[in-house]
Amino acid sequence: MTEPFTADVIDDEHIGLWRGDVGELPDRTRRVLLRLVRGPYLSGAREAQLWGVLLTDEAVIRSRLADLFLELVIDRDNEFAFVRNAPADDAPKAVRSESLTFLDTAMLLILRQTLLSEEGRGRVIVGQVEVFEQLAVFRTPDRDEKDFASRVNSSWNKMQNKLRVLHAVGDDRAEISPVLRLLVDADQIRAIAAEYQRIAREGAGDVAAVSQDDEDETE
Repeated sequence: MTEPFTADVIDDEHIGLWRGDVGELPDRTRRVLLRLVRGPYLSGAREAQLWGVLLTDEAVIRSRLADLFLELVIDRDNEFAFVRNAPADDAPKAVRSESLTFLDTAMLLILRQTLLSEEGRGRVIVGQVEVFEQLAVFRTPDRDEKDFASRVNSSWNKMQNKLRVLHAVGDDRAEISPVLRLLVDADQIRAIAAEYQRIAREGAGDVAAVSQDDEDETE
């Protein structure tokens, strides 16, 4: 009598996760790959089980990501990892860039500068009010305070919920994730900083030349 088919047995040598599965990696390793590709990053502090698998299976994970023109970045000290496009000039862009408004980018810069200035002192906690005050210089004459506050609040929410570079720790306060040091490269930061310093020096009126709705891109 023929044995009934079981969903996880494909043949005598291959164990699959579903009927027709031809993948070679175990379930746990595939989950790490998927988490990295989905982004924005894998946190060891918040996803300890996946982090452990990443460290154990790092070689094969790097290999599979390279097959997709992706480079794995791991910060073992701060326990986070993410993927970015392969550095080869002719490599296709596998990671979709995140569209950021002018204010998103300005806030990202402020948070990164705050993180670097407090490096080595443990967790970096920042208040929503103090960040908003630093952004006030970028309010253009065509934006009233209520409208500007709404836009800045939208950027704060994006930092928490989409980019995950802020983690709420209480009323209107959040911890800046150390991953922010690497998510935006040094060349991008220098270009952004130079432009924002010029605007701050010459006055908010000049921001009108760069619409608050214009989008920058970051990986």
